[in-house]
Amino acid sequence: MKKYTVQKNPFIVPTNDGKVIKEHFGIPTTGDTQISIAHMTAPPGWSEPYQTPEFDEYTFVIKGKKQFIIEDETIVLNAGESIKIEKNTRVQYSNPFTEPCEYIAICKPAFSIEKVHRED
Repeated sequence: MKKYTVQKNPFIVPTNDGKVIKEHFGIPTTGDTQISIAHMTAPPGWSEPYQTPEFDEYTFVIKGKKQFIIEDETIVLNAGESIKIEKNTRVQYSNPFTEPCEYIAICKPAFSIEKVHRED
């Protein structure tokens, strides 16, 4: 039995906001509920509603910039920077900048729509 998994066909999460989400490991790809790892590209002007997820989320920015509003504080990460946002923290993610933002997101336990708690 192999003790490794090579992911060559990530799950492309359907979106309607221009964001590209390629989940390499997680519930839709491997059934893993403990961790999800996704490669994402957020277009200029993209944003999500506020959310208060039941998982820790780590973000590593590869290219561009990404804005986070965490509770009442606004933070901008540049390429090469990373952040961990602890579960049960109200956060809003966006790319209000003119260039696309490419990043890796890791959620522990794995991302699920039932545990993200996005606001209307």
